[in-house]
Amino acid sequence: MKIGELAAATDTSVRLLRYYEEQGLLGSYRLDSGHRRYDDSAPVVVRRIRALLDAGLPTRVIRDLLPCVRRDGTIAECQLATLQDHLQGLDERIRALSETRTSLAGLISAAQAREQAVA
Repeated sequence: MKIGELAAATDTSVRLLRYYEEQGLLGSYRLDSGHRRYDDSAPVVVRRIRALLDAGLPTRVIRDLLPCVRRDGTIAECQLATLQDHLQGLDERIRALSETRTSLAGLISAAQAREQAVA
């Protein structure tokens, strides 16, 4: 399939498909004319890439995960530790953001209380 057809089939821009290819996430072959062609499994691969990106994974990690993705879209145990590490990282960032939010809310509350006391 041509790159434009793949873009339409996956609702992904041609530019993004080229980026996936540059990052080693998506394979293609070239005709003698230089045009890219993708095999019939390419739409499934693009959807998997998009799902992994939506899960917050960087492309360097996705490149390592893709060989471990089963036909049903689940990840084989060969990369489970990687996913667990990313989940732990997310939990730590959520905790830090929650603490930051609490501090900011306290600053706002104190400022509002001061304004009410002055008024």
